[in-house]
Amino acid sequence: MILPGAVFGAVGALAAFPLRLAAREVERRHAELRRGVTRRTTHVVFGRALLAKPTKTGDAEIERRVKAERDAGRRLISEGGFLRLLGLMKAPEASSLSRQSLIDQSRLAGDDLDMLSLFDAFEHDGEPYSFRDLILARKYAGLIASGASWGAIVRSVYRSGPVASLTAKSLNLGSQYGRPDAIYLDDGTSEVDGQLLFDLGSSEDDTLEELFAEAEAAEEEGRHDDAAALYQRCLAIDPKDAIAAFNRANCLRGAGRVAEAAHDYARAIKLDPGFVEAWFNLAGLMSDEGKVASARRHLQKAIALDKAYADPVFNLARLEFDAGNLAEARRLWARYLELDAESEWARLAQKGIQFVDLHMARTAG
Repeated sequence: MILPGAVFGAVGALAAFPLRLAAREVERRHAELRRGVTRRTTHVVFGRALLAKPTKTGDAEIERRVKAERDAGRRLISEGGFLRLLGLMKAPEASSLSRQSLIDQSRLAGDDLDMLSLFDAFEHDGEPYSFRDLILARKYAGLIASGASWGAIVRSVYRSGPVASLTAKSLNLGSQYGRPDAIYLDDGTSEVDGQLLFDLGSSEDDTLEELFAEAEAAEEEGRHDDAAALYQRCLAIDPKDAIAAFNRANCLRGAGRVAEAAHDYARAIKLDPGFVEAWFNLAGLMSDEGKVASARRHLQKAIALDKAYADPVFNLARLEFDAGNLAEARRLWARYLELDAESEWARLAQKGIQFVDLHMARTAG
């Protein structure tokens, strides 16, 4: 069930259904679906198209992203699980096997089980699992023991149609037949590579998803001007995409194009007034430009929107300290330590409090 107020973030394009149509269905349930992840995101949908093109770092980058989102406390959902939540795909039959039971009976490692589940290599995308899932788990464990990776398995398996149909077939690692990156059926000749579950995409959707992925890659590689141009093309297709505007602003800032960056941060905020990272980054830009009053207002807005967001609290404390407002700086640093007591920034906050206390003691004396 999709609860009102939930915020879904899509990482990777949906292979089976256009994102814009999924967003419409989510909105009808009084929730949100956006590309990418922000602090407001409560659920992260990992689209299977994320696996379509190999990356420089292979599956390790996907694993890193999955771990980061899980550690952040967000609920991770497979593409199939998401479509079932929307009622766009039939739910599998009732099941009763727990995650631990599946691990114990199949000898499949927990991390591999989680990644295979997240990319719909089972009938169910999470517990409770079915007996058919157990059969598949044992097959996958055998493939992994032979040298296959979870990524190689899902890239081959999820294109076969209903994955439960594979329970009656033998799966072999491709290295036996000269293709180390594919899984083969028991006849030794036919690679598992059928049609996707749906064929509802449009050229516009495909273009937008490809542009967004290309822009993210350029941004990650530090090609700020190229990334900004690609995000602009995304915005030309979908002018309401606050995350594309925010990402473009970050790239423009990295390229030293300050005025344009400020414009796109403001654009992201206009599209999504609750976009706390946009308020925070715009405050940083204003601070860099010496516009202290504007920076203060934007930091205060970020704190009001997300009281658990430590970064704007620290930056506002530093801004107040530089302005000579020592009591307010101390109050803010103390608040920061309530949110973060372990990092290097926490140690700086502690030093700031000590300095203010020493200064006030000397002044009082």
